[in-house]
Amino acid sequence: MPEIFETKVRVRYAETDQMGVVYYANFFVWFEIGRAEMLRNFGYNYRDMEIVDDCFFVVAEANCRYRKPARYDDPLRIVTRIAVATKRTVRFNYEIVHERTGELLATGETLHVICDKNGRPKSLPPHYRRSLGIPEPDAARAN
Repeated sequence: MPEIFETKVRVRYAETDQMGVVYYANFFVWFEIGRAEMLRNFGYNYRDMEIVDDCFFVVAEANCRYRKPARYDDPLRIVTRIAVATKRTVRFNYEIVHERTGELLATGETLHVICDKNGRPKSLPPHYRRSLGIPEPDAARAN
């Protein structure tokens, strides 16, 4: 599993306010893009996880620390990491970096609880746990 996954986006006009500065909530959209592309890189996508395995990544916490503004047409790099993963939760860390200058524009994290379609917490199936580097429960401890 790669420790870091990077995705590139360019700030669209619709993501900015009247002054050409990115509206704050769009950073959370970019976090989601980074997370979805990281999972896609592992060979998974949300739709299949939901339909085939009844696994939904429910956001339990989300935060962002804004350091510098992003502006219309800026090329950005979304850096995504899995900070902590257990059989029922995954915490992702993010950085939004200006691609041309290398300036760190924002950092953030999201905590996700794995749930079924009814919103009840459940364990990730073993094939996802292996891909995400989550250790299998010790069979001896389970007895």
